[in-house]
Amino acid sequence: MISPEVCIVGSGHTAFGKLTGQTLEDLIVASAREAVDEAGIDPSTIDAVFLGHFNSGLVPDGFASSLAHQLSPSLRFKPAVRCENACASGAAAIHAGLHAILAGRAETVLVVGAEKMTHRSTADVTQSLAGAGYQNDATEAALSFPQVFGLAARQYQERYADPLEAMALIASKNHTNALANPLAQMRRAMDFETCNTVSEKNPLIAPPLRLTDCSLVTDGAAALVLTRAGNATAFKRSVRFRAAVHVSDYLPMAKRDFLAFEGPERAIRTAYRDAGIGVEDLHFAEVHDCFTIAELLIYEAMGLADKGKGIRALKDGVVHRGGRTPVNLSGGLKAKGHPVGATGVSMHAIAYRQLTGQAGDLQQPGAGLGLVFNMGGAGVANYASVLEAEHV
Repeated sequence: MISPEVCIVGSGHTAFGKLTGQTLEDLIVASAREAVDEAGIDPSTIDAVFLGHFNSGLVPDGFASSLAHQLSPSLRFKPAVRCENACASGAAAIHAGLHAILAGRAETVLVVGAEKMTHRSTADVTQSLAGAGYQNDATEAALSFPQVFGLAARQYQERYADPLEAMALIASKNHTNALANPLAQMRRAMDFETCNTVSEKNPLIAPPLRLTDCSLVTDGAAALVLTRAGNATAFKRSVRFRAAVHVSDYLPMAKRDFLAFEGPERAIRTAYRDAGIGVEDLHFAEVHDCFTIAELLIYEAMGLADKGKGIRALKDGVVHRGGRTPVNLSGGLKAKGHPVGATGVSMHAIAYRQLTGQAGDLQQPGAGLGLVFNMGGAGVANYASVLEAEHV
């Protein structure tokens, strides 16, 4: 449990996409500079730096923790740590920063998440990401993550109902949302029929997952400035962590009911409890739609729909723009992009901008309370934050 004693007071976010010509260092420094400038602080006041970066052989930068120091000579000799927790590496870096502040070891910290992926082939990226699966079982080690979530979709069909319609609705929704996000990788409308139809442009990737059910291979970075809540009044804008929960489950899928999504549900429901809220109190959520079936399962973990009935949240309009709890107004991993180490930081940066009225065309009117859920692996590392506007 994280007590509400830490605030976000600045954010940075590069464009997401194929950023040829920009190195990992370039992305880290650019996002960090924007966050520091937005917070209006001198880099010398930063006590520590935490970097979320998965890598897994994607880039040769095996020791990237101090690359943010290139932002300013005044960061020299400040402690810096790289945090890795698969696709939740960004949230892991945020939690490292939170714990440093709560432990009294820091007053203000810089958190950055970054990844360079697009220079590698799809096969290479798929293999690198597969390293986040359980390697001591030959059957599981042989599965790519599209295959893992394809298995989830098949299990959903066997236990509840065919999820393909819901998955296509999610894909179309998130592509529509991304049209309003100038930082998104794929700002291209895709209607339901396109997403629901297997075609030359939308082939099966890992049956029954189609191309439109899969998140993107992406370059990008995001950054946050965190400070003790008592300092926040000195900043122009601040957003408080009402709750921040980390739940880790078994890595072997054979030891758990993957479809039950117990780790994500426990993280999210514990965050509600710690924040003293219910799902009905949320004004929006940014969640980990690495595959469309994952977003469907997250609806149910959030309490937006009963088990096996996540499609109701879509058909009733609950999760759409203008609905009671819009999900992934940014376009999500599906259309905004998924630079692995940056994703958790990006979600929090987008939520910070929503809560401080800086989201531009993405803005949810009256947004005062938001949920962020970032997941590593197949429901293994689960991070849920409830964020609340403090002053804007």
